[in-house]
Amino acid sequence: MNSKILARFDLTGKIILLTGATGLYGRGLAADLAATGARLIIASRDLERSKVIAEEENKLGFDVAAEEYDQGSEESIRALQDRLARRYDHLDGLVNNSVARPMDMSKQLRPGWEESMRINATGLFLMHHHFGGWMSEKKMGSIVNIGSIQGMVGPNFSLYAGTDMPKPAPDYFFHKGGMINLTRYYASVLGSVNVRVNCLSPGGFFNDQPKPFVARYSEQTFLNRMGEPEDLGGAVIFLLSEAARYITGINLPVDGGYTSK
Repeated sequence: MNSKILARFDLTGKIILLTGATGLYGRGLAADLAATGARLIIASRDLERSKVIAEEENKLGFDVAAEEYDQGSEESIRALQDRLARRYDHLDGLVNNSVARPMDMSKQLRPGWEESMRINATGLFLMHHHFGGWMSEKKMGSIVNIGSIQGMVGPNFSLYAGTDMPKPAPDYFFHKGGMINLTRYYASVLGSVNVRVNCLSPGGFFNDQPKPFVARYSEQTFLNRMGEPEDLGGAVIFLLSEAARYITGINLPVDGGYTSK
């Protein structure tokens, strides 16, 4: 293949911040982004786990650093941005992957809902405000938000029948739906300064769910299976790269065709 074409996808040496690297999507994304040759920073509330992941990737010859931050705290977000600004001249990419699931339908609902909004809605806005502001000063950068198809469609409770899986709470649908339009908002705000903002909406990824759920869910996709860890990274890498330099404001489902069926 022509080397000029491949160069458009190259993230070697790019400074990329990935939040939520310790979760279901995050560990796979950390591995994929590290393997591109990017200078990767992974940030989460669980600093010790992040350090373990960074060490695992560094032993493979990659460049990964761990940072602590709490998306529910503006002070923590600003402190992370300040630390990175002292260390790096700029930030090439931000992958907003942090998410909290505090709402429990078997308990008092309002506290969980409010906690979810503080982290997943207000915190996400503040990540765009502070890190998008830094990128706008340098007139460069790409933000990729990790959403969910549950921000695009309503729940299918029949998938859970006969299992002990809890039915999903409404906060996740609310803030993931909001993420899609917040993506469009900041794509408009930051587009004039060459900062792109896009969203990916993954479908269901296999995570040791009961067999009946897996079978029913798989039937709802064109590819007849749930997602796997390596299914998300390619789309993230593409949207971070120069190959996607004229793409902004989109929501891309990564769902095996679930939302198209």
